[in-house]
Amino acid sequence: MTPGVALSRPAILAVSKLPPFLLEPLQTAYVVHERLHETDPAAFAKAASGIRAVVGGGESKVSRTLMDQLPVLEMVSIFGVGYDGVDVATALERRIPVTHTPGVLNDEVADLAIGLMLSVARCIPQADRYVRAGRWAREGAMPLSRKVSGARLGIVGLGRIGQAIASRAEAFGMSIAYTARNAKPGVAYSFFPTAQALAAQVDFLIVITPGGAGTRHLINAEVLQALGSGGYLINVARGSVVDEAALVQALQQGVIAGAGLDVFEKEPHVPEALWALDNVVLTPHIASGTRQTRQAMADLAAANLAAHFAGRPLLSPVPEWA
Repeated sequence: MTPGVALSRPAILAVSKLPPFLLEPLQTAYVVHERLHETDPAAFAKAASGIRAVVGGGESKVSRTLMDQLPVLEMVSIFGVGYDGVDVATALERRIPVTHTPGVLNDEVADLAIGLMLSVARCIPQADRYVRAGRWAREGAMPLSRKVSGARLGIVGLGRIGQAIASRAEAFGMSIAYTARNAKPGVAYSFFPTAQALAAQVDFLIVITPGGAGTRHLINAEVLQALGSGGYLINVARGSVVDEAALVQALQQGVIAGAGLDVFEKEPHVPEALWALDNVVLTPHIASGTRQTRQAMADLAAANLAAHFAGRPLLSPVPEWA
């Protein structure tokens, strides 16, 4: 907070490091306390009684403990589609709305899911390294890779992003099946009641289900065994959805053919065992990481805050609140 700033503007707490294209507009409209609860607990204790909103990224933790320290908290605005770090139950108890930024990142996440699928099946990063190391000239052609077009795709979670992935996969002539909490009315794709049953019937398994306690380790050793030695796992959801230790073991032992991973259980720390595997493509949680999409996410997060303080309907409350 800048000394001398008028306090007529609402005070908000940023609980994560925000990009400049979100932080700067917020600083114009609000008194922004940037991670004060972490950097200066004494100053936070003095400011907490006036903080009316919390804003953070998709990985941010907004716990009951934190909310209990904010007696006049009115809303939580999340810059991301995932919000599993927010104690939504406490927010509902206190009638504190929570918003997120769905919709605007569907295309980017779906694009990366397809990109990871192609990359791991066709060994694109490995081929790049092969050329750069001069091995093509010395050793000749690389081993053959796996065809994607016409293969069987399973999608774990058929929400907005899952459906965007499916529409792209249709262009590759893939047969599509899915699992979700319930079958989706009006959807022609084959439905399987569990991830294990789905995995047993597909060549590629793309995970795009929400994180949180309800989906923790949904993709476990049994699911990977069902996917089989010719199958590939793609995770663009949350690292917590996959049992990472079981996945490492499955990759090392050839239980599955390979994996494309954008998310991990303890980000930004990735198990070193994955670094050494040549049947894995790793990206640093970049599924929504384009300038255009991150700007759209920032605009929506800011618009939700503006709507709240202007007494207008929220643009994108989380499903529990809607």
